[in-house]
Amino acid sequence: MPDKPELKVDFCSHEAAKFACINWHYSKCLPVGKLVKVGAWEDGKYIGAVIFGRGASPYLGKKYNLRQDQCVELVRVALTKHKTEVSRIVSSSIRMIKEHLPGIKLIISFADPEQGHIGGIYQAGNWVYTGVSGATMMWHIDGEVMHKRSVGARYNTTIPEEVKKIAPSTKIVWAEGKYRYLMPLDKKMRRQIVKLSKPYPKKTCPEGVTGSTSGFQPEGVGSSPAPGLGGSNTTTEQP
Repeated sequence: MPDKPELKVDFCSHEAAKFACINWHYSKCLPVGKLVKVGAWEDGKYIGAVIFGRGASPYLGKKYNLRQDQCVELVRVALTKHKTEVSRIVSSSIRMIKEHLPGIKLIISFADPEQGHIGGIYQAGNWVYTGVSGATMMWHIDGEVMHKRSVGARYNTTIPEEVKKIAPSTKIVWAEGKYRYLMPLDKKMRRQIVKLSKPYPKKTCPEGVTGSTSGFQPEGVGSSPAPGLGGSNTTTEQP
């Protein structure tokens, strides 16, 4: 049996994270807003990024009695072909969050059934599954599917009539709910959310996060300092 590659995780640059999302994630984009970007390397080769942010909703933690600065959403797992288990890469990234952002108590993530995902990597990592989220309003603009927050960042308005004047192709559609998973970062939070736990959904179709390989290499491990979601080291993505 071949030796397992050496895995390295560390904060990565904005450029490295954007490259991973564009090339190795089905969304083909880096989310807007303040982000924490954790890169992954196998035997020194860059294989992608795990990205945390505020998410599309400003009330992400409200139902768990948390302030906005006490929870984050895992918004992207963007990886090229690799040998390390995705759940291990994600777990290592979570340890980075716990170490460098001790005020964060909960991580939330969603698996998109429209992409054939049920959250296999979260199940492998022992996340708490709490059911399906509500339907989400999405914007179809010039062939691109966008969240309301991204629309606001690009057009400085989220009023449909005003956006349509700028982009006549604009259409509003509703996306079905997504599977919701929670990862508590302390014992008190785990006791709170374990009461919401439901049986994991079963896999009915192939799922995975892979992509084409590339020779791209960012400028070394840890090319960005340890960020904080409310601090100056975070990056706001511009459309």
